[in-house]
Amino acid sequence: MSNTGLDAWLASPQGRYVLDWESQRIDETVPDIFGFNALQIGLPQCDLLRANRMALRARIGGGAPVAVNCLPTALPIANQSVDLVILPHVLEFADDPHQILREVERILIPEGQLIVTGFNPLSLWGLRKQTRRGGGFPWNGSYLSPLRLKDWLKLLGFDVDRGDFGCYAPPCEQQKWLQRWRFTETAGRRWWKFSGAVYMLRAVKRVHGMRLITPNWRKKALRAKALRPVAQKEIHGD
Repeated sequence: MSNTGLDAWLASPQGRYVLDWESQRIDETVPDIFGFNALQIGLPQCDLLRANRMALRARIGGGAPVAVNCLPTALPIANQSVDLVILPHVLEFADDPHQILREVERILIPEGQLIVTGFNPLSLWGLRKQTRRGGGFPWNGSYLSPLRLKDWLKLLGFDVDRGDFGCYAPPCEQQKWLQRWRFTETAGRRWWKFSGAVYMLRAVKRVHGMRLITPNWRKKALRAKALRPVAQKEIHGD
């Protein structure tokens, strides 16, 4: 993720508006995801794993504070060792988002879960980016539509089982104007749900053709019974 103006934006009314919605939605989602290892890649200024109950919860990537300083395109994590990965606004600010998703797929266990947040190009915020190109965060990214992201995830074997949109107010820079546009939240969720400024997608890594093999106790019992010698019946003469 580009750090151009990131810290300043996170402290701005816009940043707090977006992060408040995303933090709330993630907090509602991650408590029911179980396992041993959970990773947040990117946006280390925010602890988005705080509501999860896994034994190991770590933030990795560039910047501070992180447990591991690394590139998201080359994660120093073992194959199939992570149960949950959160990617907050990483893909739209990366030079190679496909490689990041490939790395995430590699480290996730079968049935492991991925949560992605991103800016929606089909929104007032996306329109603002198109009409005023350039600038710092968040206008310097390449926004990915949820449909395109779903296609990418499907090619990697993921099933997207949940998604949500939020932040329907225009990208006002002052808190008072964001407050005045709060009425759009209810109207947006009801009438134009897919035009929220940000989205959250939840996906599950599927391994097709894999099935759980359990002992076939009944077959073994029948086989053992079939091999047991049959007692011969004595025939007594008169």
